[in-house]
Amino acid sequence: MVERTQLATGLEISRILTGLWQVADMERGGSSMSQEEGALEMRRYVDAGLTTFDMADHYGTSELIAGQYEAGWPESAELLTKWVPKPGSVAREEARAAVELALERMGREQLDLLQFHAWSYADPGWLDCIFCLQELKEEGLIRHLGVTNTDSTHLAMLLNSGVDIASNQVCYSLLDQRAGGAMTELCLQHDIKLMAFGTLAGGFLTEHWVGVPEPDFQSLETWSQMKYKRFINAAGGWDKFQALLKALERVARRLEVSVANVASRAILDAPSVAGVIIGARLGKREHIEDNLRLFDFELDRPALDEIEHARSEFLQIPGGCGDEYRKPPFLTAAGDLSDHFDKFPSPYPTRIIQEGRTIALSGTKWENIAGFARAVRQGDRILVSGTTATHRDRLIGGSDPVSQTHFCIDKIEGALQSLGGRLEDVVRSRIYIADPEIWEPVARAHGERFRHIQPTNTLVSVGLIGDGYLVEMEAEALVLEAPD
Repeated sequence: MVERTQLATGLEISRILTGLWQVADMERGGSSMSQEEGALEMRRYVDAGLTTFDMADHYGTSELIAGQYEAGWPESAELLTKWVPKPGSVAREEARAAVELALERMGREQLDLLQFHAWSYADPGWLDCIFCLQELKEEGLIRHLGVTNTDSTHLAMLLNSGVDIASNQVCYSLLDQRAGGAMTELCLQHDIKLMAFGTLAGGFLTEHWVGVPEPDFQSLETWSQMKYKRFINAAGGWDKFQALLKALERVARRLEVSVANVASRAILDAPSVAGVIIGARLGKREHIEDNLRLFDFELDRPALDEIEHARSEFLQIPGGCGDEYRKPPFLTAAGDLSDHFDKFPSPYPTRIIQEGRTIALSGTKWENIAGFARAVRQGDRILVSGTTATHRDRLIGGSDPVSQTHFCIDKIEGALQSLGGRLEDVVRSRIYIADPEIWEPVARAHGERFRHIQPTNTLVSVGLIGDGYLVEMEAEALVLEAPD
């Protein structure tokens, strides 16, 4: 029997979610799938008990196929989708239009779950998007709000800012354990559910690849294979991957299941994981019968020990959850972000005020009243003004000093990027705190972001102007050309 779980209040899902990313891959030549045939394929999954589908606004015609299914069998499946806007400022009406378009495509009056992806935390426009979605949820167009590819730092920031988040969809597999640790602890603390994709590494974690020589990228057939071959490389390479595969094969043979079953069950049993997303090439390739066997066995202690012994040889995938879409190394099908957009726009507008001097402005009224800029670049120096955890009329991070600190650093990073710098160029940071009791969590948050940079730093306990402000930061950066 298919295992089911409550993802959020009133929303029960099957613990295997059928992922429709492959629709975009199948259509990348310019052709479109038959929506009628796609809907009939979806029905086969539902008849087998796999009633939950995951799609996105950019997964080809997946939402239209889901709408065709909905027209034939209304309210018989859970249809989860995503909104992934381009980086940069997004107007409120654009957020509403995106939600209304998804509703129109899927033939629904309310989205079961809308998941939001942010490309850059240094651009505060991502917060404008999520706050708009929160309003649309309160209006009733969205039943539950989730995020995707969000790291633990910024998930905590949203929660502390009062955003009602039900779930986080992240890459989570025996190759990629970033969703364990801090992310799992946060989710358990706040009853946030994880939905894991990449558990089969684009099909690499199957019998098909056991003992196979390492392929080159030119021989790989799908976007998924291109993407997860990069994960294999980042995790330590083909030889270590083969050692894991052979361990999974030994366990699978003993338990009389498939390698894919073992790889998926290991993640499905991880704390806070509501379900695993297994991709389907509708009408081309499906593994319904094999997927259903996932619910017929348990991983015993010898199996877990053997898997962990092989897995422990891997390197940690760099960064936090979702960083493969935000910073090098870009572990995407293309190896960069060219398939998604051309470039990151400047987080803040800039203006040359005199020869050799450029300023960045955040638009706050106090820049005019008090006569200052968010940041100034003179030659190779960038100076960033005192920065608090405010965005427009909101205090980001609520009363949590850690979240406030991280948002201050995000704003500083955005100012630096706007003027041609990077966080790595910072040579001095200054931190002012309103309460000496919070010095340690603030210092640890600073360490999390600057440990690999190690600028000079001063932390001072002072009185800060303004209600709710716990932290203020300023920074100086020296932008030098990279050495040859």
